[in-house]
Amino acid sequence: MSLTPVPVALKALIDSVPGLLTAETLPLAACAGRVLVEDLKALRTQPPFANSAMDGYAVRADDLTIGTELRVIGEAAAGRSFGGALAAGEAVRIFTGAPLPEGADTILIQENAEGVGGPVITVREGATKGRFVRPAGLDFREGKILLKAGTRLDSAALGLAAAMGHPALSVRKKPLVAILATGDELVFPGEPVGPDQIVASNSYALAALVEQAGATALDLGIARDTHEDLAEKIGRARSADADVLVTLGGASVGEHDLVQAALKAQGMELGFWKIAMRPGKPMMMGRLGRMVAVGLPGNPVSSIVCGHLFVLPLIEALLGMPDPQRDRSEPGLLGRDLPANDERQDYLRASLVLTGAGWQATPFEKQDSSMLAALSRADALVIRPAFAEPAKQNSPCRIIRLR
Repeated sequence: MSLTPVPVALKALIDSVPGLLTAETLPLAACAGRVLVEDLKALRTQPPFANSAMDGYAVRADDLTIGTELRVIGEAAAGRSFGGALAAGEAVRIFTGAPLPEGADTILIQENAEGVGGPVITVREGATKGRFVRPAGLDFREGKILLKAGTRLDSAALGLAAAMGHPALSVRKKPLVAILATGDELVFPGEPVGPDQIVASNSYALAALVEQAGATALDLGIARDTHEDLAEKIGRARSADADVLVTLGGASVGEHDLVQAALKAQGMELGFWKIAMRPGKPMMMGRLGRMVAVGLPGNPVSSIVCGHLFVLPLIEALLGMPDPQRDRSEPGLLGRDLPANDERQDYLRASLVLTGAGWQATPFEKQDSSMLAALSRADALVIRPAFAEPAKQNSPCRIIRLR
């Protein structure tokens, strides 16, 4: 079987999504990190009235000749307006956010007035008409679409939705991603480690990645290298109605690599297997009913890199976010020379330094796919295309930032 190029594999994975997840309506306070189902219109105008942007005096611009005395006739504060109207030669003491009194058109900031706090002030410095006045609708007006469907609701978007007057939002349900580690050699952290065993780490890393992407992770534990145990764990994922099953390890061709066979035995339609990338070559994808099955390599770095490149876009596709197949890379400069590359696209762990010319990315000397400590220090992945020629330090490259 020939190796599948990364873009082809990503397209096949996104195309395998059976459809968007259904919607649910949640109170605004429960919507952090969720994805909007529909465009969101403002239910009100913001600000709803002209108001002061500074502490000072509401005045008429025509009265702001230096040395002019103005009689203070009242006070306006946020939430407490001045009920009267302003005439020539008068001023109203005003504070930030307070409605502009009728007849006023300008704010004289208190630093430019003498006699602050008294019944009469003297203009020390003039101001143009409209200075320090926020007009009604400065931010937005009722009926305007301000947040589009597919928007992930971060702190700014949630604040905007609240200001628009929405107490609850229609958001996409979280995808359920079942994660299954495989292998007789694995034990959980804290358990006794036998002479031929290692501590399982991939499932914890993938669960964190999945949760950060806006999905819910379901840990299925560790499946031993038997068809029976694999079948039981895969059945648990199906019984939980998981949208995605991510298996870790066992996707290669060795006698103990049983995952693909176990999935096929339950009816999986294989989409692709083996990708022209390093690390991550043994990755596979298929459909098991409506559940998308993604088989990641067992090496820790391979599984995490594949998680960034494939599992994150898959979650975005399920959530209806725009363009999940987009190019997530950005330009950089190499921090050291690199040799020519073979037929597999490389994703090299690298450190980043911001220079005057942009990001300088220096790939680590050791790139073994078992080295989690190196990955934890990496700021980015340097992409080396298949069959790339030797590259010199400071030559252009493409990077995917990890943090």
